Amino acid sequence: MKIGFHLPQVGPLATGDNLRAAAQAVEEAGFDSVWVSEHIVIPRKRVSRYPGSPSGEFPLPPDTPFLDSLSTLLFVAACTQRVQLGTSACILPWRNPVITAKELATLDVLSNGRLIFGVGAGWWAEEFAMLGVPFEHRGSRLGEYIQLLKALWTEQNPSFRGRFWQIEDVGFSPKPAQKPHPPIWIGGDGEAAFRRVGRLGDAWHAAFNRPEQLADKYARVQAHASEAGRDPRSVGLTVRTSAPTDMPQAIERLKAYAEAGVSHVALELWANSMDDFRAVVERYAREVRPALAG
Repeated sequence: MKIGFHLPQVGPLATGDNLRAAAQAVEEAGFDSVWVSEHIVIPRKRVSRYPGSPSGEFPLPPDTPFLDSLSTLLFVAACTQRVQLGTSACILPWRNPVITAKELATLDVLSNGRLIFGVGAGWWAEEFAMLGVPFEHRGSRLGEYIQLLKALWTEQNPSFRGRFWQIEDVGFSPKPAQKPHPPIWIGGDGEAAFRRVGRLGDAWHAAFNRPEQLADKYARVQAHASEAGRDPRSVGLTVRTSAPTDMPQAIERLKAYAEAGVSHVALELWANSMDDFRAVVERYAREVRPALAG
């Protein structure tokens, strides 16, 4: 099972020096990936419930520094050589999909094929409103935009006619370095999301699911893949979860994910200082990874 860490892209540690140091620490410790999240604005008035918290409360104050996801990964790509560069997750319905396809292809080319494109439909209706994007049909928009990205990334003369976007016989170059395209990990936790993953995704990116919650949901993803005429084994299972700082607890949790069939885990690490961040990464390298290998 591959392991990565979320970068300090959010909060008071979100500086260039810290991002460089964090990404290089993860790479030097031998881990597989680094991750960023996405919010553009944080509305001060909120009705929507945050799905990552039992209380539904969003954990960050509105004035929390929150660096742009793709810009951050472009910066980190220049500071590293090997680690994969992941979004967990990019909210594609917010974006112009053609411009986003270009940005992602550029990132993949300049990083020598290290992009993992984790993508989701989004949950925060107030943020959609602030960005001038309809909240309704965001799932349909996401599915269509993924298909459009694939067309731009793989076809010699892309044309696409969808409900929300149309292009006709255009040149799009360069294509991503990874063939046929960078892996697309789709998030979401409901039947519509499972269907979308089964039809279009290279993996289900399950956020904040406990290991015992995965089997039934992943079976639904695989069933939808079969219904779409795909090999269900071609759709992987990946997870984003918090990073326990108690090492026995971390070992127990990650072993359970591995036994559930998870191939890659993105660990959300909130540190008070860069010394704390490095210390946790080094302890995972020293104590957790050998326990998983054994």
